[in-house]
Amino acid sequence: MNNIMNYTAENQEIFIGLEDSKKTWKVCARSNKVTVNEASMPAEYEILRNYFNNKFPGCTIHVIYEAGFRGFELHDQLKADGYDCIVTPPHTVTQEKVQRQKNDRIDCRRLAKNLENGDYHICYVPDRKLREDRQLSRLYEQLKRDINRECNRIRRTLEYHGLDRKFPSGTWHRSHYKNVKITIDEMELASALKFSFSMMFEELFNLWEIQKKVLKEIQILAKSEPYKKDVDIIKSAPGVGVLSAIRLVLEWGDLSRFHRKEEFASFLGLIPGEYSSGEQEHKGHITKQGNRMVRSWLTECSWKALKYDPVLLEKFNSVASHTGSRKKAIVAVARKLAIRLRSLIILQTPYVIGIVK
Repeated sequence: MNNIMNYTAENQEIFIGLEDSKKTWKVCARSNKVTVNEASMPAEYEILRNYFNNKFPGCTIHVIYEAGFRGFELHDQLKADGYDCIVTPPHTVTQEKVQRQKNDRIDCRRLAKNLENGDYHICYVPDRKLREDRQLSRLYEQLKRDINRECNRIRRTLEYHGLDRKFPSGTWHRSHYKNVKITIDEMELASALKFSFSMMFEELFNLWEIQKKVLKEIQILAKSEPYKKDVDIIKSAPGVGVLSAIRLVLEWGDLSRFHRKEEFASFLGLIPGEYSSGEQEHKGHITKQGNRMVRSWLTECSWKALKYDPVLLEKFNSVASHTGSRKKAIVAVARKLAIRLRSLIILQTPYVIGIVK
């Protein structure tokens, strides 16, 4: 460990800013509005704990770090050892308007100062079980992207070799790809090209099989505790199936932490951004904070829900006629649907189709 400053504090309140990287942690410690210690160390928890014990005996230690690629494992370790720990969203960290220098040392100093001043936002940390269960949902999305990538690779290869004219245009479903595979096997092509196609189709079919297994596990998870009750409530809404329901439950976590519906809409990134100053007021596109896949699922469910819920349809028509944009209208419906789902989960009551008066 390379100490940059070498003060030892005892029986004080210490505010630690920690800048996390793959191999090294930069640490800045402040107390009574003064930096009392700075250090650089390998990114190993045991070394960090020894640093706290040696440099700050008997002190009350508060730690802040930015959410990142490591997830919340460090948070769990610090909490287990009795340290106060804040995980903050990186995009909310307060910094100077004009910042001409940026490195890990500067960042950890800023984090420590923000923590001491109470100038920070708190990132929701799900419990370990929820984080581990949620990985199924995220794996499913990753597989969808991999499948789309492989499908595009096959179609671009067909186009490159002038074979696309032999097959139908437009959107292809699984049956199309299976028929194309059979046709390619029967065509007179160079062995190298045939082998290339066979490998691409093998990869695609393998991804489909893996996706099927993951989907089965997700459906089993939806029927298990502690998710079943909330999944059944969300599933009672029009246009929401079991897959969307369990994924929303896994991504949202404990909804009681949102005291107002506006906070929840902001968490979803479904509120308009604002760029106002003085007398001028301007609201722009939605902020798109949070998980973009959640917004995608809500939008997809909203299109289906319009067919069954007249209140949501009225909201869509009202916004569409006022703005001239169906896209803005469906976003407004998605926000309304999400807020209603939050209320239903908090009240533990099923969805009721609205009535237009």
